[in-house]
Amino acid sequence: PSFPNRRPSGVDREVLVNLRPERLQALGITATDVNTQIRNFNINLPGGRVDLSSGESNIRTLGSAPTVETLSQYEIVLPQGGSIPLKSLGTVVDGYGEVRNRSWFNNEPVVAFSVLRSTGSSVVQVEDGVKAKVEQLTSGVLPNDVSLELIVTRAQDVRDSYRATIDTLVIGAILTVITVGFFLKDWRPTLITGMTLPLSIIPTFAVMQWFNYTLNGMTLLALALAVGILVDDAIVEIENIQRHIDMGKPPKQAALEASAEIGLAVVATTATIVAVFIPVAFMGGIPGQFFQPFGVVVSVSVMFSTLVARTMTNVMGAYLLKPSQNPRRSVSEQLEQQFQRQRPKRFPFYRWILHWSLSHRIFTLLVAIAFFFGSLQLIPLIPKGLFNSGDTGLATVQVELPPGSTLDETDAIGQRLTTLLQTHPATESVLLNVGQASGSGNQAGPGGVVNTATLFVNLKPKDERSLSQQEFEAELRQSFQTIPGARISFQSQGAGGSDKDLTLVLKSENADALLQTATQLEQQMRGVPGLVDVSSSASLVKPEIVIKPDPSRAADLGVTVQAIARTASLATLGDNEANLAKFDLPDRQIPIRVQIDPVERTNLDTIKNLRVPSQTGALVPLTAVANITLGSGPAQIDRYNRSRQVSLEANLQGISLGDAFATVNGLPAMRNLPPGVEQQPSGDAEIMRDVFTRFGTALATAILCIYAILVLLYNGFLHPLTIMVALPLSIGGALMGLLIGEKELGLFALIGVVLLMGIVTKNSILLVDYALMNKEDGKNRRQSALEAGVSRLRPILMTALATIAGMIPIALELGAGSEVRSPMAIAVIGGFTTSTLLTLVVVPVIFTYIDGFQDWFASLLQSKAHPQGGQQPVPQTEPETLKR
Repeated sequence: PSFPNRRPSGVDREVLVNLRPERLQALGITATDVNTQIRNFNINLPGGRVDLSSGESNIRTLGSAPTVETLSQYEIVLPQGGSIPLKSLGTVVDGYGEVRNRSWFNNEPVVAFSVLRSTGSSVVQVEDGVKAKVEQLTSGVLPNDVSLELIVTRAQDVRDSYRATIDTLVIGAILTVITVGFFLKDWRPTLITGMTLPLSIIPTFAVMQWFNYTLNGMTLLALALAVGILVDDAIVEIENIQRHIDMGKPPKQAALEASAEIGLAVVATTATIVAVFIPVAFMGGIPGQFFQPFGVVVSVSVMFSTLVARTMTNVMGAYLLKPSQNPRRSVSEQLEQQFQRQRPKRFPFYRWILHWSLSHRIFTLLVAIAFFFGSLQLIPLIPKGLFNSGDTGLATVQVELPPGSTLDETDAIGQRLTTLLQTHPATESVLLNVGQASGSGNQAGPGGVVNTATLFVNLKPKDERSLSQQEFEAELRQSFQTIPGARISFQSQGAGGSDKDLTLVLKSENADALLQTATQLEQQMRGVPGLVDVSSSASLVKPEIVIKPDPSRAADLGVTVQAIARTASLATLGDNEANLAKFDLPDRQIPIRVQIDPVERTNLDTIKNLRVPSQTGALVPLTAVANITLGSGPAQIDRYNRSRQVSLEANLQGISLGDAFATVNGLPAMRNLPPGVEQQPSGDAEIMRDVFTRFGTALATAILCIYAILVLLYNGFLHPLTIMVALPLSIGGALMGLLIGEKELGLFALIGVVLLMGIVTKNSILLVDYALMNKEDGKNRRQSALEAGVSRLRPILMTALATIAGMIPIALELGAGSEVRSPMAIAVIGGFTTSTLLTLVVVPVIFTYIDGFQDWFASLLQSKAHPQGGQQPVPQTEPETLKR
């Protein structure tokens, strides 16, 4: 059920009636007449029923010939009267259709089958089913001299990528726990924090099952990226419980008070992550297909981690955590005693930096602003694209000869390429398909294209070759240039459905202007560095035999254009209609194809001397009603909304899709398009533009959602702005990470940026939340900001390093397909690093400004409410700001 469709190569068995044109002319009959008589006579039809004495009997008329010899003896009625056996007009043979495609495996002839998966099934399922069928057929069904094997498959690449993602998930979890243990230096809080991972991930699987999500690359990647995030809430809870225990409180009381103290901060950090994916979940197009399961898995797992942190972590902390025995090696020294003594102070270097920043607030803000706007200048330096196709171990080579080339000529080029590819040390096997099937694709019919070929090159495993797939293709391109007379290019694996990386489509109702523009653009594209395998659908001209009817002569003789075309088609290709005559075999029916002898079709005079039936029944020579000449025409004519269109394609080498698209749009031919010629978005470039547009909208909406949730949680409009300062501070780090890592700003990097928007606010939330608590305890805003930074430095660093540690395996590109996913992790690591470092300094400074403005605004409202001596005295300590 997973593979309902199959596409075999080879030819079909047919009964061929090859007519001799001289006999047809001598007897005054056409191939059309012969074909019609065979179809009318060689047929079995029902004839009703009768009631006999023995009962009711059906009547059947059996006209179908039992053997080919019997068919050849059928009498064909001549127009002048009389009849003649069919074999007197030519030959009748039991043979095969015209060969329009061939398949070779390592230069050995084969019959190749292409199996297509059905909707809802995976490539791995299809391969497993195919292997089971192959084993069943080879174990006694097929003859001993026939072998059947699986040659080309993408399932192994899917398996390798799946295993690699599982490995990165496990390694990331281990690194996260090790990082937490390094900071906590106690097995008890480390165990409690580590328990968050299975308690959060396992329920997420149940939700995935409910949404009918599969364990594919995107959902597993979501879990792999979320591993470092899932322990953050538990770290904050455990660190705060330990701090209260070190104050001398009983563990249960410490757990209750610590949980109540930071409850709002923990909920707020989770809410911001979920808020990011609210607009993303409703994003359509290609990004929506990627994002919806990814966002749901991340959001659900983070919500479960918060639930675990607010319940199980506190319970386990109350029973397992003990007071620190050695203050120097404790999780958190006795903070309150240190505040009272004022010496020695924690983290003196950071305290000094923060103290200096609070004393030089304007300079600190200018540095932060300069960093943000300076980082934006990196955008033009970063290549833009959709996503890296990666190293799949399967390279596909497309070959196109000039229209009019024969199957043998294409076959010769294909086998020459096969020999060239086999000599490369990275090649394991080569499958060559020559020719292209026509119609539905299940057979090589008369209309099949013979000037194209496709080579599937299986590369050796990565550990057995020194080149990547991209390096292999770049090296072979140079060798392909030594083979003249053919377009040879590697097929792209992009998402746009095109055979190449870059596709541009021009459309116009003016065919001449369109062709001229396409020709100029193709020539200019060939001069662009980084564009290889440049081709145009309008540059190839196909030789034709042009039959141009003469309207006056055709009208005088009663000949229609349809009759002319039908005569030429049936004489050269044979009857190719679905209901053509059939020959009955014991197990199936095979078609009877009536045509002019292929040997005679090589002579143009044969075409000119064909007889065309007129409406009066007379036969008229084709030259009497039409002019026959040799000409040429476009190899293909494509239309879009009834307008002619031309496609220009190119592969990319050493240049990103975005840069290539911008360069091509800047060429003179594109800047000076003639009136009526327009560019139609197409291919990966169109998808890339759609991705960036949708992401811009989604990011703006996500930021508004984050702000709205923070306003609701903190019951105010100003301090949420303080928290959101972390968002712009993270952009520079993400861009620097992509630039240093030489990664493209594409789909996966943008996914990382969206995830980054949700997690970078957690540091600001911890700082602002604690600073507001200090304000409520009567401290001034400067002291509140200073102590918030110092007291929250350890959990902020722990959560940041735990998050980064969980993403390191993805960033290091461990395993198959990791080069596709790494931009996501690099963007998150870079952005989270800079955001964490700058947040620890900038957010306390912003807090003092925002809090001061809030106090000023509150006093202004108070003065207006009591204009005449009703002002309340301003206390020495600054007023409370936000009530929890």
